[in-house]
Amino acid sequence: MKKIVVMIGLMMTASLAWAQSDAINKFFNKYQADETFTQATISSKMFNLFTDMEVENKGDQEVLNAISKLKGLRVLAKEETRNARELYKEALAIVPAKEYEELMYVRDKDKDMKFFIRETSPGKINELIMVMGGNSEFMILSLFGEIDLKQISKIGSKMDISGLDELQKMDKKTEKGKSNEQE
Repeated sequence: MKKIVVMIGLMMTASLAWAQSDAINKFFNKYQADETFTQATISSKMFNLFTDMEVENKGDQEVLNAISKLKGLRVLAKEETRNARELYKEALAIVPAKEYEELMYVRDKDKDMKFFIRETSPGKINELIMVMGGNSEFMILSLFGEIDLKQISKIGSKMDISGLDELQKMDKKTEKGKSNEQE
């Protein structure tokens, strides 16, 4: 009987993990065959290969530890397009508000970026979504696995993933807020 309960629990957990990004998957699937989009996917195996690298400093080791907990990264981007703002609005409309919490909004010159997270429990982030739209460029990024927000901006800079470096702004604001509270 215990085995059956455990199996049902595992199946429900797996189905929840699949359902969580169903809307995001549909968006990626809709445009993946369109050759005007650039698409990149990094699997957990690729992230595991990064963790086999030898590092010399503690900061790089922390980044590798964070990378080892990631399960995948998907990016869909389109440059030099007239419909970047429409794609941005379409992508924002598919992010389920009940499942994802808006983490941060950034406006940088002619670009708007929104970051969303999905938590399995308080403090345990299992997906980060970034949607970026500008006058002529669009990008949606989905990073999933066990995510440490403090390390994500470092991972983004190490792997040269534009947009994730914007999370450093959030860390700086948090640090300023803490120092102001202490005064």
